[in-house]
Order: sequence, then C-alpha cells, then structure tokens
Amino acid sequence: MDSKWATTELAWTTYPESGWEEVSGYDDSMNPIRTYQVCNVLEPNQNNWLRTDFIPRRGVLRVYVELKFSVRDCASIPNIPGSCKETFNLFYYESDGDMATASSPPWRENPYVKVDTIAPDESFSLLESGIVNTKVRSFGPLSKAGFYLAFQDLGACMSLISARVFFKKCSTTIASFAVFPETATGAEATSLVIAAGACVPNAVEVSVPLKLYCNGDGEWMVPVGSCTCMPGFEPAKKDTQCQACTPGSFKSKQGEGYCMPCPPHSLATSRAASVCPCKRGYYRADSDSPDSACTTVPSAPLNVISSVNETSVSLEWAEPRDSGGRADVVYNVVCKKCQHSGGFCVRCDDNVDVSPRRLGLAERQAAVRNLQAHTRYSFEIQAVNGVSAKSPSAPHYATVNITTNQAAPSAVPTVHLMRATASTLSLSWLPPEQPNGVILDYEIKYQERGESFSHTVTAQSSSARVEGLKAGKVYTVQVRARTVAGYGTYSNPVDFSTSLHDDPERSVQDQLPLIIGSALAGFVVIIAMVQHIKSCPLCKLSPGVKVYIDPFTYEDPNEAVHEFAREIDISCVKIEEVIGAGEFGEVCRGRLKQPGRKEVTVAIKTLKAGYTERQRRDFLAEASIMGQFDHPNVIHLEGVLTRSCPVLIVTEFMENGALDSFLRLNDGRFTVTQLVGMLRGVAAGMKYLSDMNYVHRDLAARNVLVNSNLVCKVSDFGLSRFLDDNSSDPTYTSSLGGKIPIRWTAPEAIAFRKFTSASDVWSYGIVMWEVMSFGERPYWDMSNQDVMNAVEQDYRLPPPMDCPAVLHQLMLECWVKERNARPRFAQIVSTLDKLLRNAASLKVLTSNTFPLLQRSVVVCFTSLNNSIRCIPILLDLYRVGGTLPGHQRKSLGGVQDMRQMSQTLPIRV
Repeated sequence: MDSKWATTELAWTTYPESGWEEVSGYDDSMNPIRTYQVCNVLEPNQNNWLRTDFIPRRGVLRVYVELKFSVRDCASIPNIPGSCKETFNLFYYESDGDMATASSPPWRENPYVKVDTIAPDESFSLLESGIVNTKVRSFGPLSKAGFYLAFQDLGACMSLISARVFFKKCSTTIASFAVFPETATGAEATSLVIAAGACVPNAVEVSVPLKLYCNGDGEWMVPVGSCTCMPGFEPAKKDTQCQACTPGSFKSKQGEGYCMPCPPHSLATSRAASVCPCKRGYYRADSDSPDSACTTVPSAPLNVISSVNETSVSLEWAEPRDSGGRADVVYNVVCKKCQHSGGFCVRCDDNVDVSPRRLGLAERQAAVRNLQAHTRYSFEIQAVNGVSAKSPSAPHYATVNITTNQAAPSAVPTVHLMRATASTLSLSWLPPEQPNGVILDYEIKYQERGESFSHTVTAQSSSARVEGLKAGKVYTVQVRARTVAGYGTYSNPVDFSTSLHDDPERSVQDQLPLIIGSALAGFVVIIAMVQHIKSCPLCKLSPGVKVYIDPFTYEDPNEAVHEFAREIDISCVKIEEVIGAGEFGEVCRGRLKQPGRKEVTVAIKTLKAGYTERQRRDFLAEASIMGQFDHPNVIHLEGVLTRSCPVLIVTEFMENGALDSFLRLNDGRFTVTQLVGMLRGVAAGMKYLSDMNYVHRDLAARNVLVNSNLVCKVSDFGLSRFLDDNSSDPTYTSSLGGKIPIRWTAPEAIAFRKFTSASDVWSYGIVMWEVMSFGERPYWDMSNQDVMNAVEQDYRLPPPMDCPAVLHQLMLECWVKERNARPRFAQIVSTLDKLLRNAASLKVLTSNTFPLLQRSVVVCFTSLNNSIRCIPILLDLYRVGGTLPGHQRKSLGGVQDMRQMSQTLPIRV
C-alpha cells in the first residue's frame, strides 16, 4: 500500500470526528497528494485515532511501514496548555478479513498492537515552511489474512503526508547452475529464510540439499549445494546456463568442464553428445574411457617359428605389424589336428597341453605337448586386443603346420615268472630297449590256454601280480608299454602254470628273485626318465605342481569359464527359494539332478537383470577361479549355466551359512575344541590356496561357509576386487583407489596394496579372533581410521573371553608387522593339529598381563545412552591418567583424560 499514489480520497476511518481530517494538497512537484491533519492542541486530553483500510498480507511474515509527516514545534504555539505533544503512536491490528467497523475493534491499545511511538527528527514553527520527516518501522510475525494500520494522536499539531506499507524480498537469482525463486524475508529482521533451488535445464545436482538463505535485508547468503552441467552440456552465459555440445564435440562427464573435440577415429553427428561413436571398423573396449581414441583389431602375428621334438612343439612369433592402436595385445594358440591326406582339421582334444596357457598369452612363445606321434597338426597364432571381442570378424592369425615324429615304445623283453600260487602269477619284466619317451604304464594280457577270450590288467611299474586265476591251469601272458605316443608292441607270448595248491610255507628266499627283478626294472625306468627329461626341454616347463591361473588374463571370459568350469544343462537345475542376496544378484537354494548322479541340494547364484558386459565377466570370473580348486575346505563348484537367462553359478550347499552369523546365533554353545576344529578347516583351505599361489585378499568369517557337519570352507573368491567405488557396504573402505576391508587387512596391504599369502595370514588371525569371540566385530565400534591408527601404533586385539593362551599367541604371531616373520599356513595347520592332539594345552587361559607388543588395554565403559562401548587406550595413559588422543576424546563424548573418564563413566579393563 502507498497512499502517495491514491487518485481519490482515502476515506480512512477516524475517531472521533473532531480528530483527524483528510486534506488534499500538492507536493513539491505539484503532484496531488492526500494527507491527514490534526491540531487540537488547545484542548486537553486528546485521543484521536486514524485507521487505514484492510491490507492483505499475501503470505508475508514481516512488513515495513514508511511514514512521511511533519510536526509543529509546541514552543512556537502561544497560549497552549502543557499537554501539547510532538509525537504520535503507530499500531496495527490483524484480522482474517475486512471486518472492521466504525466501532470495532474498540479504539484502545488492546486489541491493537503498538509498533512504536513516532517522534520527528525536526519540527517546524510558523515562521518556517513545513519540514517533512521520514520514519520506517517494521513488525511481525504476521499470521492472519491481513491487517489494519492505526495512528493515535495524543495532542500534537501534525500532518501525515503519506504512508507506504511494503515487505523485503530476495529476488530470483541463479547461483551454481541453480535457480532460486523470489523469497520474502523472515518474521524477524535477523531471520534467515531457506529457499529451495532447482537446477537449470540440462544440469544435475552434485550435492544436496540444494538451498540458499535469504537474510532480513533481502540479500542472498552463500548457497549450499550446487548443480553442474550434465554430460553433453557445457557452462555458458557466465555459468547461468548449460548449453549443448556442438556436433563434432562431446563431454563425457558431468561438471564444469567444456566440450572437447571427438577423439581420433570417432565422430558425433548430433548435439549434446556425451560420447563420440567410433567410426566403422573401430571400437572401444568396455574398460576404455569415453574420451579415449577408438582402436581396431591387430593384424596377424609375424614370423612364426616352430620346433618339433617328438610329440612336443615349441612355438615363437613376432608381434603384429599393426597393434590396432592399443598396448594390450595378447595371443591365443589354437591347436588343430589334421588328416594326413590334407584338408580337413578339427580342434585338438583337452589332452593336448599348451603352456603357459592357450588363451591370453602376454609372451610371444608357447610350448605344446601330449600330441600324438606321427600326426599332422596346424597351429593358429591369433593376435587379439581389448577390442577384438567387439569386432564381428574373426581375429587375424598366422598359421604353422607341423608333423610330430615320436614313435611308440619298442617291444617289452621276455616276461619272467617270479612266483605262482593256485590263483595268482607274480610277473616281472624289463622296460623296452627303446622307450621313446616316458612310460606311463604297462598292459598285461593273459588268457587260459585253449580259451579264445583274453583279459587285461595295467601296472604302473615293471612288475605285477595277476589274480583270480584257476588252480593248475596254463596261462599265456604278453606285456606291452604305453607312452604318450600310444602302446608299443606286445612281448612274445609266454606260458605259465598256476599251482595245484597254495603253499603258505614259501620262504622269503623264493620271493627274492621277484624283489631283485622289480628293483632292477625300476632302476632302469628311472634312468630312462632322466634321459628323456634331458632330451625334452618341454618337460622342464611343468614342475608337476598345479598353479592357479588368473581368469582376467584371458581375452574372452567365456573361454576362461569353459576351461575351468563345467557347463550344466538348464533342465538339471531347479530353483526352490531365495535365501540371500550377493554382489551381483540373488542367492537361491535349489536341486541339481544330473544323469547318472544322485540328486543333491545346491546353492545357486544368479546374475541380476540389466547387467552390463563387465558385470557378466566379473560374475563368471568367480566361477573361473572356483573351478580350479578341489579341496574339502574350499567351496566346491558344481558348474555354470552361461547359456541360460539369468546366468547361474551352481555350488555345493552349506546349510549353516556364513561363519560369523552362525557363531553369533550359537554364542557359547561350542567347546574350545570344536572352535579350534573350525579354525583348522579354514587354515587347511588357505594352505591349499596358498600352495596354488592364490591370494584371497578378503579372508573374513563372513566369507567362510559352514555345512551341517560344522566343516568350514573358504568362499567368495576375488569379489573384493569387483566392488564398485560407489558401493554402500561400510565393510569395504576406499583406500588408494580401491575398496579394502580395513579391519581384516594387513598394514602393508592397506598402505601399499601389497597382497600376499602373508597378508592372508594377517586376515586369518582376525578370523581366529572372530571365531573365539563367537562372531564379535573386530575392533568393536572403532572407526576404520581409528583402527588403522591403532594398528600402526602396535595395538593388537586382546584375547576374547575364555580364549586359550596358545590361540591368542598364534593370533599375535599372525599380526606381526614384518610380513616375512608371520607363520605360513602350513605351520598354522601343524600348530592347530598339535593343539587338537594335546587338548590340555587349550585349558590354559590368557591372563590379564598383556604382551609388550600391544602396549594398550581395552577400556569398556557404559556411555550416556546406557550402551557398552570399548576402545583401546595406550597402557601408559591408562596408568598415569594422561590426556587422550583427539579421536578417543570424541569417542568418549568429550572426556579429556583418564582421570575425568574414571570420575564420570563406570569403566572396566
């Protein structure tokens, strides 16, 4: 409201009629104005009221009133009583509507609310022109639909020239790519009003809540939260808009960056591109960033050289002339067995061994063995890189053809009879003079004279005993040797007779020729093997120890999973119920019935719908890892279903689930011997994995499964490396670019990402603590940062309640800072076996004296909310009552030192 702009009479309500009077006049610019005057100074006891029309509030909480007025100096008026005033009062009255009348509300201070007594800065006399005063007052908070203003004169000679009612607001503004609407100020002059913002078009929130504060003066304060341009859009017009990238440019990430030209071999033909599609014949790998150049497949390898040694082949080749613009070129060796007549070739069977592996070779050489003798083979050396799987065409390859040259072993010399009984013949023979390789076994063929049917048995050495014969009969015997090239020629047939009756009194001297002959034959076999190894360089490539192969070295994940895991037909699997959720999807219980095998209960992991190719690869990688293991304390893989939807991994079913939750459900129900038996199982599984050079990285009780017989099996292989950085799981904390389970991880693995079997031993010590405490959370409710700080200061977990001293000592050995000084899993298994044999050693419990290595005590106290909390405190601080570190003061709710803690909180050590 502004009375200055009124074009007609204001006609405000007055009381009494002899009081305020509306007068029309002109201002200094000769514009007409409407004023109210009063000057009853000669009459005492004045109480003149003037009330405006109803003023709607319109949602405003606080309003401001600007008054322009003039007041005559009482001293300039002659013969006036002492009641002359030079001030007047300002009131307001709230109402839910325009309901005021000439008599209501009553003309008194209550129900009106007084705002202030208004006094002029300057008054005027008759000799001077009228001096206009301007005063601004505010009031609030307002809550009803509107209000009236009222002016009370108590005996002044004055003129109310104009009254303007207004409110303050913060105007619409754009800050941090967010629009904040026009916002009225708060109920008090010091109030801050929150205005919620909205991102400008083509922008997204990067932090919430998105808000801006409007202060009492109508000014915006510093914004909270912000928006940023989404992919495909860049800042424009002084960061108030997000405009689309032009064709030929792109922006892959949200943020304040600007559009960039498309990388080589790519082009964006439309606006607002977040990625530039590759040109025809060029591709990006799933792991490539959108701003990387598009690349193509490599050309074929060059200069393939083969070297045949009997039934083994050494292959070498040079790198391709064109790598396709990538540095991740690897090689596949495809073996094909061909007909001698030429033309038709088929893939080699699984008996052919390619070392170090068939797929994903980083080195440019390979050795092939277990080929058939005198057979033609064709080898394709494929060059593949990170985008070969994207190309519809087959990989480029170079071909080399070879023919093996090893002959089968020569005939076995004459067979000798060492002993005969009524039902057995004990035989011996010398190895062939020309074994032509390592003899795998011997085949003994025998038949009763006069019969047409023969029988065969096999022997691993150059002696054997044929059983189940008829007494007093003559048998014809022949023997032949077998190598990788096949069977050699049978020895000449020899006839031997069984006895009529068994003679239990035969002396050792009768058996002596058999013993000497067997020993001599074995010695000859050993010499032949040594000579063969010396002449066979390929034999030196395989020490006979199975070593874990990382599936991520394979270019095609399907090749890896099919090499190490068995494909199961979908008709053999029946899902019964969902029992949990994993990183990639649901975990179900089901039944597996395969032909010729008994139906069993299994666990089935499913890959969730809408998966990316990378998620499918990582999901199947677990099966590729599990399929390489065969140990009673490692979870067994039944097989995979990669041709179904969804993709499934089938493992043995563990009835009691995860070890940590199983122990919590059965707190105190198991004896120490039973718990040590569980720990022994975990250690045995980890020894097997360690022997295969596999590092688990995420060994914890949650990743150990328990069956109905309390057998513990290590599971969840390699999942820690698949965790996404946006994972909400608090167990895994980001550290140096990856997710790490801090409470279970060795210090060197946290600091330097150095994961070894020694770091798995550290994690095993934590698992021991979890088991002996029946699933207690390691380090209780300490933050991950506090855990790292405490371990760095040589703090180690104290023994759980009723924990045998020898077990806690073994834990401390697992937690030695120098990783090379920690025990190996073989030593741990041996130690636990000794403890299980000597149960008395498990009855000695830990005392209250802590090893020097700890240098700490764990103080448990009842916090203000009556919950029990435990934190480690350095032993010296505990003894002398010293000042606590900052993170511990925070944990204790501000307690500064041990003396204050002991005075304010009930504690126990």
